[in-house]
Amino acid sequence: MVVPSLSLGALVGVALSGGFVYWEIGKYATPQVPATLFDERREIFAYTAGLFVGVPLAVALILFLDSMANGALPGAAIFLVALLAGTEVAQWGLLRARYWGRSESSPFYALGYRASIGGILALAVVAQYLSAPGPTAPGIALVLVQSAAILVLEVAGALISLPPRPRAGRPGGGPLSGVLIGGFGFFLIGLGPLGGEAAAFAGALVALAGGWLIYQRLRPMLATIPPPGAPPPAPPAERARAYRRTADGTEAPESDGSAALR
Repeated sequence: MVVPSLSLGALVGVALSGGFVYWEIGKYATPQVPATLFDERREIFAYTAGLFVGVPLAVALILFLDSMANGALPGAAIFLVALLAGTEVAQWGLLRARYWGRSESSPFYALGYRASIGGILALAVVAQYLSAPGPTAPGIALVLVQSAAILVLEVAGALISLPPRPRAGRPGGGPLSGVLIGGFGFFLIGLGPLGGEAAAFAGALVALAGGWLIYQRLRPMLATIPPPGAPPPAPPAERARAYRRTADGTEAPESDGSAALR
């Protein structure tokens, strides 16, 4: 038996998460770049794994939103912590796996993984709203904005939760940073039932804009990842030592002889 609310929710979740993987992660695959910067099979498997992991996390999200709607703030806090901690543990487990996490391309797999989780969370939000009696056009618009905000929070969290690697040009922040960013964003989304429709739109838009700005700030790290099998780029300090300043003030590659003289 087909449940219309679940079908429409799945359509929204797949459109958002699949569209992100196709348009955003696809920028770093051929023919957009000379060589694909990740293993495409591993990317697909990471996305598929996120679909399964997202199901229990979606339950935590729905319980968080219901608790906020009922004013049960202690319960809402518990479910929000479960959602955030579960997401961070899931990404940690992915990047600890030999199949996904032992290569320079692991940020791409984390992105696909978290985008898939975001799609399942969006499915849950849309299906919950459509299963209630009397959906309205403003209400549908609100859940679509909330779904987009959830996806953006997930993909921004995927990058900011990566452990920092300055030698590889990866800023990162670690799981704690991911929990703080995600907690603030989901709290804004959960404020909707307490503050009315206008507050719900405002909270979702702020979460969407904040997550997108964080993602845009961290996204340049993806372009510095070498293709699978290629040697990692030299650290900035080593690249600087590979050049010497000539008599006319320009820089030229430093030969082995000049390096020895220095």
